[in-house]
Amino acid sequence: MSRKLRNNTHRIGKLFLKGLAVVIPLALTLVILWWMATSAERLLGGLLDLTMPEGWYVPGMGLIAAMAIILLIGLLSHILIVQRLLAFWDNKLRRVPVARTIYVAIKDFMGYFGPGQENRFSKVVMVQLPGLSFQLLGFVTRESFDDIPIKPTAEDPVAVYLPMSYQIGGYTLYLPRTCLTPVDIPFEEAMRLAVTASVAHSTDNT
Repeated sequence: MSRKLRNNTHRIGKLFLKGLAVVIPLALTLVILWWMATSAERLLGGLLDLTMPEGWYVPGMGLIAAMAIILLIGLLSHILIVQRLLAFWDNKLRRVPVARTIYVAIKDFMGYFGPGQENRFSKVVMVQLPGLSFQLLGFVTRESFDDIPIKPTAEDPVAVYLPMSYQIGGYTLYLPRTCLTPVDIPFEEAMRLAVTASVAHSTDNT
């Protein structure tokens, strides 16, 4: 194979990989959104088609109904009696062995992004562990331990979450505050750097 042909092949391969880098995230996002929309339409749309007079149902009403139900649940969750009912079922689910593990994990994860939790991961820090020359990017998750049974022995302790790259997981370290150096970057940017092993490019064009 001639050098020119090899160079052309290499150039085409690089262009193909760049194309994949653009297409795959976009395609996966669209597939997930499409799956959610079609699932809602198939479930609720079928129910509406059965209950509504013939000819009244219009495709897309199932998706609209799903969005309306979610909004309604969010609205009702502010009512005391509904809060108590939700707390009752929450308590029941937490007692079912297998369901408890799945339910609690999903609920806790979603809770990090719920209303009023905007500042939970707002403190981005570089962690310098004693005796080590390297640093780790982390997120302060707790600075007070009065309401949990864990009582760290470190001086002026802080809980710091260290996410792993390219996977869902990480470690929570209870460190002295002196090990932390605040970093003035948004949570989203720091998390993107952490989970992509710092290969992500900044989306801030300002």
